[in-house]
Amino acid sequence: MSRTLRVRQSQTVVPFGVGAVFDIQGESFVATGIGDWPTRGRQPVESARLADRLGVTGFFSAPATANDRFDVADAPGAPYIRFPSWLFCGACRRMKRWRIADEKHGQAPRCPSCSPVRTLAPMRFVQICQAGHLSDVDWWFWAHSRRDGGERRQCVEREKLKFLVSERASGLEALSVACTAKGCGAVRDLLDVLGTHGLRCSGRNPWQRAAEAAQCTKPVQIVQRTAGNLYYPVVHSALDIPEPDVPQVIDDAVADQVREHGLWVMLCRDPGSPRATRFREMIQEDTGADDALLDTLITEETGDPGPGTPVSPSASPGRPDLSREEWAAFMAPAPPATRNFAVRETTLGLAGETAEPWSSLAGRFGRVVLADRLREVRALSGFTRVSPDATVVPADTSRRLRWLPAVEVYGEGIFLTLDPRGLREWEEHSDVRRRVAGMRADLERSFQKDRLHSVTGPELTPRFVLLHTLAHLLIRQLSFESGYTTASLRERIYARPEQKQYGILVYTAAGDAEGTLGGLVRQGEPPRLAETLLRMTEAAAWCSADPLCAEHTGQGFGNLNRAACHACALLPETSCEAGNSLLDRALVVGGKHVPGYLEAIVIAARAAAATALEQA
Repeated sequence: MSRTLRVRQSQTVVPFGVGAVFDIQGESFVATGIGDWPTRGRQPVESARLADRLGVTGFFSAPATANDRFDVADAPGAPYIRFPSWLFCGACRRMKRWRIADEKHGQAPRCPSCSPVRTLAPMRFVQICQAGHLSDVDWWFWAHSRRDGGERRQCVEREKLKFLVSERASGLEALSVACTAKGCGAVRDLLDVLGTHGLRCSGRNPWQRAAEAAQCTKPVQIVQRTAGNLYYPVVHSALDIPEPDVPQVIDDAVADQVREHGLWVMLCRDPGSPRATRFREMIQEDTGADDALLDTLITEETGDPGPGTPVSPSASPGRPDLSREEWAAFMAPAPPATRNFAVRETTLGLAGETAEPWSSLAGRFGRVVLADRLREVRALSGFTRVSPDATVVPADTSRRLRWLPAVEVYGEGIFLTLDPRGLREWEEHSDVRRRVAGMRADLERSFQKDRLHSVTGPELTPRFVLLHTLAHLLIRQLSFESGYTTASLRERIYARPEQKQYGILVYTAAGDAEGTLGGLVRQGEPPRLAETLLRMTEAAAWCSADPLCAEHTGQGFGNLNRAACHACALLPETSCEAGNSLLDRALVVGGKHVPGYLEAIVIAARAAAATALEQA
């Protein structure tokens, strides 16, 4: 029976986007560049705001997978090719280099030497480099690498190899590649296969032609084909929000005050530097100018479009800031409504509440907006290998196309803000600043610095760590109460002080669906959300890994987390904007030598529980 291998349309961006290697039914494939996508069947995805920020003409999604019952065998779809091309037989252990000419439709690769027929399995290791190139390991060279050049030249048969397993050893030492060419007998085990071994980079990816190969001098690394550092996608996401109906009008009087301000020249010299945030705040405080006016004047002065600058998809692994317009849409006095952005304001239902801990809870949170329908566009601009800050390979490796692959997904969400006055008072506490300063120092030393700064802003602030951790805790709690798994929920953090942001959006955006069933929005209605927040706070006050977790001075990649572990705060990678880093539960519920923003709620809840026990 011929097998059918499918990749869902939503998976062609993440996790099986251009350049990704994935296994399916014992076979291994790599997604090719969008230059090989069929023109027939692909669907346009509208997102003018995201296209403008990325400097592209638009987006297309891959042709949708056909229905199981009415499948068309030769229907066009996003192309994937077999990789690695070196396969081996589990019975006779012979290795074979598989070529396109060997492919048979609807049939997995089979060993030409075995009877009964055996299916070939892909080799476990591949080689990558920091320039984003991927290729097979030169197994013939590996088998002969312990011999000198003269002995290697005597072996002229390059595909007479076997992948052997020894019963006298364990681990990689038990695996070896041997040459079975007549008179050779070269063999080497795989004990030290991982790492760099002087192998040369091919200068291209498996789907690129030989003529497209570049002269690459980067050292190659041999890794497992499912290794985490083999593929880092650069994905951009934008919500479909209403465009403002009224064009922006510049107040000439305020504009003149801005131009005459003593810090104006210094701001224009380097508007993207960390200190530019302080210059902006001081100018705004003295003149009353808003962010939109400052951006417009900076554009006129420097020719740099500022936040709206189209960013080359292959420029860096960072992401343009798309939060400003979304924050404004959620914070509008009368939230606008369209077909793909249906929102309504609500409350926690605690107005006039004097009993604890409810009164403390009401004083710590602000605006609540329920999104009955959201549309999100996710676009893939490229990927990196080895590390997130390595060279970005564009989704179109031929560099001729001006569009990007994308998918549109629909869902619902809960938008929640903190109390701005209480947040400012908490941020000014010296212990809070000292604790976040340590995280900021670790971030500056991290290889993820550039990518994370695109999420946090120019400088890591206490409010970002607080809001980010709060979003994680809320998602974990909602997974118990709303019917969604943690992997089905996502976060958006609005925590840029220069834009006066202090909120989070927890939402579900399900691929291949016209929306979700309303369970998340229902959980955001009063009084359910208040009860959820209280249970979330009580649960966050204790972790099964305490006291080690609560007192940790640095954990996770690059020590970018403090009191946050898998038992209390971490989420699936697809749910988090910052890759499960920059989290600290102590800033939420309090800890040793640091006050928590919700610490008063924890104390009040414990006191109320103790009183109830005494009265029982």
